[in-house]
Amino acid sequence: MQIDLDPVDRLTAGAVGAPGERVFYLQGRKGDHLVTVLVEKQQVQLLAASVVEILSRVGKETGKGPADEAMELEEPLLPEWRAGRLAIGYHEDRDLLLLEVDELVPGEDDDEEEDGNEEEEEAGELAGLARELGITPLEDDEETSNGHGGSQDDDDEPVPLDDLVDDLGPEGEEPDKVRFWATREQMLSLARRGASVCAAGRPRCQLCGNPIGPEGHRCPALNGHHEPDEA
Repeated sequence: MQIDLDPVDRLTAGAVGAPGERVFYLQGRKGDHLVTVLVEKQQVQLLAASVVEILSRVGKETGKGPADEAMELEEPLLPEWRAGRLAIGYHEDRDLLLLEVDELVPGEDDDEEEDGNEEEEEAGELAGLARELGITPLEDDEETSNGHGGSQDDDDEPVPLDDLVDDLGPEGEEPDKVRFWATREQMLSLARRGASVCAAGRPRCQLCGNPIGPEGHRCPALNGHHEPDEA
């Protein structure tokens, strides 16, 4: 099944829960049709960075878009499914960006933690994850963007953000997907919102970069001992 919100009236991301146990959502609405999907924190981070990258390549002045206070998640939070592959591209003729989200196919990520919990990230992990999840195709103008950081030729194929799952499931069944068509201003607001939500998590250790929970933090840089209290 494919859901098309073309174009969206609203597009946002958010998180619910205590730091370290937050559940992340991507949400769009067109009229009365509200669509919500579960996403990972890393996907929100990479999406925000990729939107900024694409807009810089489009070469058009982009307004600020909706303010952050207008970007809260809407109730009810009833996700369709958990996101697997994300892709984003720019359609020059329509001057719209397309965010395409595929359902995560069961069995493709056996090591995934229980739904909704933030994973602890090693220092420098995001840079490696960006390479693994396919940010690099944005660099190939001839094949993926025709100089605009977006769709290839007339097929409206978005630039892949990640490749966590194949396009087809284990039984050859195409995963469900949702396609959000949004203005440059809406996408810029989504990027700002995503970056803000991700930054609002647990504080990070200044020595090793790992998240610090309410109970404290055993720092590898201190041979596994708790970080000393600040004066």
